[in-house]
Amino acid sequence: MDKKVLIVYYTQSGQLQEIVDRFSAPLIQGGASVETIRIHPLQDFAFPWTSDRFFDAMPESVLGKPMPLNSLSFKEQSYDLVVIAYQPWFLSPSIPTTSLFYDSSFLKLIKDTPVITLIGARNMWLNAQEKMKKSLKDAGANLVGNIALVDKNGNLISAVTILHWMLTGKKDKKYGIFPKPGVSDQDIQAANHHGAVVLEHLSDGSWPTLQQHLVKTKAVDVYSDLMFIEQRAGKLFAVWAKLINSTKNRKLVVTLFKYYLLVALFMVAPVVLLINNFTFKPFVGKSIKRKKEYYLGVS
Repeated sequence: MDKKVLIVYYTQSGQLQEIVDRFSAPLIQGGASVETIRIHPLQDFAFPWTSDRFFDAMPESVLGKPMPLNSLSFKEQSYDLVVIAYQPWFLSPSIPTTSLFYDSSFLKLIKDTPVITLIGARNMWLNAQEKMKKSLKDAGANLVGNIALVDKNGNLISAVTILHWMLTGKKDKKYGIFPKPGVSDQDIQAANHHGAVVLEHLSDGSWPTLQQHLVKTKAVDVYSDLMFIEQRAGKLFAVWAKLINSTKNRKLVVTLFKYYLLVALFMVAPVVLLINNFTFKPFVGKSIKRKKEYYLGVS
């Protein structure tokens, strides 16, 4: 099969690289020429994070401010498919991923080209994908598919485990009782199957039916409780990002945001969600269904 595929990604922990490797294996085995490029910022984000450095990255993540990257070099002048593998930061594409869209050579490559997004997230990716859709549309790219691999543990449990991983660099069971953080090994392995699905559509160019196929095979799913939380959190993050970006005492306001977020995540959100589930959710089933169908799509 004479098809050229470009995969670009950024990772700190290495998890997204594992996902990319699994996803790309069927494409390579199927005869496609797959070029994989890892994004390297000029000044990279250290891993594990420090608490201060992590929360300080919020404003630029949310506001979509780029950072300088090492120059990107592509083997081909055009590709039959481009895969953008990325991780959401603060409900937005990571800063290195956002910075891709300020690279003229990359923008030239994706114009009028089928693009698939491959997300590795804690659990919330809807806002990030909406921003990604806009960037792709502005670049003239054709988004044909989205795959989202997430940590399927409960929201509060995954928050505890992901903080443990981020701040220690250890992807193990905190205290020996919590589950391992991140996308499960089983779901990472399943990226191989998602790659095989993409291969089918790459072979015959049947892009209009790809996303339907991916949804059917559970390559992506939307959970109503997380959707409810994320829709509200996204607006609040935007307010905080603008406030931090405009203040003279950035460190103080970032610290306030950190404690606000921890209180909101572990105390406020569970109560608000409980109230919503018992008072409003039973009466808005059709609206929830429409929203889920929208987020599962690529339009």
